Amino acid sequence: MTHAVIIGASVGGLLAARALSGAFEQVTVLERDRLPAGAAARRGVPQSRQAHALLARGSMALDELFPGFVAEMLAAGVPAGDLHADCHWYLDGHPMRRAPSSMPVYGVTRPLLEHLIRERVRALPNVTITDATEVTGLLHDGRIRGVRISDGTIEAGLVVDAGGRASRLPFWLRELGYGEVPVSTVRTGVVYTTRHYRYEPGRIGFAVINAPYPGMPRTGVTIRQEGDRVVLFLGGILGEEPPADDAGVTAFAESLPGPEIRDFLRTAEPLDDPVRMRVPASVRRHYERMPRLPEGLVAVGDAVCSFNPIYGQGITVAALQALALSRTAGTGRWFAGAARTMDVPWSMATATDLRFPQVAGPRRAMDRPLDAYLRRYRAAAAHDPDLGAAFLRVSNMLAGPAHLLTPGRLLRVLFSPVRAGRGPVRRRPPVADHRG
Repeated sequence: MTHAVIIGASVGGLLAARALSGAFEQVTVLERDRLPAGAAARRGVPQSRQAHALLARGSMALDELFPGFVAEMLAAGVPAGDLHADCHWYLDGHPMRRAPSSMPVYGVTRPLLEHLIRERVRALPNVTITDATEVTGLLHDGRIRGVRISDGTIEAGLVVDAGGRASRLPFWLRELGYGEVPVSTVRTGVVYTTRHYRYEPGRIGFAVINAPYPGMPRTGVTIRQEGDRVVLFLGGILGEEPPADDAGVTAFAESLPGPEIRDFLRTAEPLDDPVRMRVPASVRRHYERMPRLPEGLVAVGDAVCSFNPIYGQGITVAALQALALSRTAGTGRWFAGAARTMDVPWSMATATDLRFPQVAGPRRAMDRPLDAYLRRYRAAAAHDPDLGAAFLRVSNMLAGPAHLLTPGRLLRVLFSPVRAGRGPVRRRPPVADHRG
């Protein structure tokens, strides 16, 4: 095959370029933004200023796509830790018992991660990245033949839409007569802020993760990052909004189950101002359910599925899609295969969201007993490191959800002496006056 065109030069588009570089003579990435020369946030990726997580499976996938990538991150100053031993996890308010593991965690910012990937892709001899170029439509004669841009057309045997949440592909397909793309939506109304602080050894661990749960629709996370920084992520769902002023941030942190973030903020030195973002819903576009689709078309990343950002799945899913794309080069039933790649992370994220009674969505008969088991599981993980390790393997996409339901773990959970519940719920101070 000769030419592939990719719409969008964010992480999903860049990884798709790497995946297709072995099957096409030429790969062209078209980006409507001006791309920065170094590791900098950019307007077209507003979430690049926010905290990001690179799941363990994601770092492995990046190393498969770009051999030596993890070593390159470390050489760029990215701190590394043990996901289980070096991180304070709070599940339903219960502190997970820590223990050594083989699961790594890397404190890399989104701008640096994207820059390192972009430089690797630029080094590929048959890949061209062109910025300040907007795609306005598709060339189509029964199959996709390329794209329209503002000053002409570009022919291609394969077009990959990596245009993110703002993808125009559903509109273009409707315009070409293919009908509406079915969509699944789970509305949680996530609002979150990110702020960076100076890192001081001994003041806070590698990471602290307070996961939200029914009765506590708030989350607070800190992660060490390159440049001797600590990033603070505060988030809320279902009407809870983290404040941006210092007093409000401290009060919000004090409402979280764990004390680490609260204690850190008492003397932490901020390096910038908080940046806020809103994500009303998780959205999945079911291209695999379309009665027909033109050949020569692929979509990846947030253009297909945008997750609740609290769970940090997006970059890892994009990397797994790129590995699949490298095997198929977009031929055959791409969307059916891509859907299978997304089924597990989508079901994990939405099942966690649907624990909240206020979140609308389909609930199965088995969800109630399963939720009761998992509530007891999270409580038991405060004392049983094997349960904690299994949970982290599943949440980091190193194992499937069934890993939590093995006979041995069922017995450990059911005979655990802990009392399962909703976890300690702290008093939540009002934040309405801080909303912006």
